[in-house]
Amino acid sequence: MATQIALLRAVNVGGTKLVNMAELRAFLIDVGFEGVQSWLQSGNLVFRSKEKNGAALESFLEKTANRTLGLKTTFFVRTAEQWSAIIKRNPLPDEARLDPTHLLMLILKSAPTHQQVGSLRVAVSGPEIIEVIGREAYIFYRAGIGKSRLTVRLIETKLGTPATGRNWNTVLKLETLAAGLA
Repeated sequence: MATQIALLRAVNVGGTKLVNMAELRAFLIDVGFEGVQSWLQSGNLVFRSKEKNGAALESFLEKTANRTLGLKTTFFVRTAEQWSAIIKRNPLPDEARLDPTHLLMLILKSAPTHQQVGSLRVAVSGPEIIEVIGREAYIFYRAGIGKSRLTVRLIETKLGTPATGRNWNTVLKLETLAAGLA
């Protein structure tokens, strides 16, 4: 069995796509996953899966959650091993250590091209630092996320792919939860 980390896009944020985490955990158990845990109320899940992974698992979760719970959202899934690799290759380790709440890690549905990353860099008008590696983006919001004009919507538009973000503290907590399932 593979340990998986799933992030749901834009649930329980600003009163939209409200979903109860207990119901979401029960849903995952009902469709055959084991060791199901959630973290916070923003759609962070850890569980074990036998058969599906990657894009097939994302598609299964999206379709089944829509049909069963009436929840239409995007799921982003990485194995525990992939998650640990994402943490290890963080190109902003000093920022992660000194100010983890201002470091946002974005999980992307697909890897953007070099041209798309360049387009995003040109669009940045503030003091943010952006690094994109494969299907992840690491963004340090020096002045805070709430004050920045670098929004997820702008990032998705420039990179040409859906994304969801978590601050570095949450990223580390999810790794800890996944390690507990191994």
